[in-house]
Amino acid sequence: MFPERLAEVQEQVEAALQAAIATCPAGPLRDAMAYAARGGKRLRAFLVLESAALYGIGAEQAMPAAAAVEALHAYSLVHDDLPCMDDDDLRRGQPTVHVKWDEATAVLAGDALQTLAFELCAAPTLGAAERRIALVAALAQASGAAGMVYGQALDIAAETAAEPLTLAEITRLQAGKTGALISFAAEAGAILAGADRAPLARYAAALGLAFQIADDILD
Repeated sequence: MFPERLAEVQEQVEAALQAAIATCPAGPLRDAMAYAARGGKRLRAFLVLESAALYGIGAEQAMPAAAAVEALHAYSLVHDDLPCMDDDDLRRGQPTVHVKWDEATAVLAGDALQTLAFELCAAPTLGAAERRIALVAALAQASGAAGMVYGQALDIAAETAAEPLTLAEITRLQAGKTGALISFAAEAGAILAGADRAPLARYAAALGLAFQIADDILD
């Protein structure tokens, strides 16, 4: 059941995200955005839609939020792959954006995907204005200097640290780098419903850490 449902979400989110990107002006930037946003597990989008369903919010209404978290995730991968960061030539078996185009296009494509994520979080489809504002604020907190970006900064610092990280330090790093965005996805339904996020917060944090551990083992 889960594989079938995940495959369904992957198809729906791919269509929604590519449709949003298609509204941008034609050219290399849009092409790079579309390329970067293709594929992936779509676990974050899955969590958005399933958490929304817990509160009786259908997939059609919640889809902009699901596409938003995937746009944000795609931006982070484009920037992580840059020579100044992880310097990766391949992503999902394909050339990374800066290899297929160039570094400047990769930076701009990442920037554009990030801002697209917040545009999608403001979509009227998602409901009342105050809930959309709350969603924007939550995504900003999860992805910024106290969330995903902070985790990446800790990861970079760890590469040249004099001593190996402690378990507590590793947990803090992963809670930001991966866990924060997954936590946002798992709590998005409560935000859209105007409900208390606390019951989902502990589950979301544990899920984010488990996802990163599994991802590290597979790598």
